[in-house]
Amino acid sequence: MIPDGTYTAVVDRIEDTLATLQLEGDDDLYNLVIGEEELPEPARHADAILDVELEDEELVRADYDEAETEARRDKAQSRFDRLSERPPRDDEDSHSK
Repeated sequence: MIPDGTYTAVVDRIEDTLATLQLEGDDDLYNLVIGEEELPEPARHADAILDVELEDEELVRADYDEAETEARRDKAQSRFDRLSERPPRDDEDSHSK
């Protein structure tokens, strides 16, 4: 059971008009499945960030957070770019000494 309250939600996926949200609580994570039509139009994509409010496990408010969505996307892209850089080969490293 998901306690009533406000959460930061991430759209995990949308399949067959159902959206799965991952809700970030104080120390807990929850999953909530809702109809895609319950999401604000700009938030109908994976990795969208929302501020949501729940009562009796029902979504009563969902506000798309465009700035946080973009910030998390940029952070993930930066991390990916760093990880995808080719490390120097052993022989390249020894020539620089």
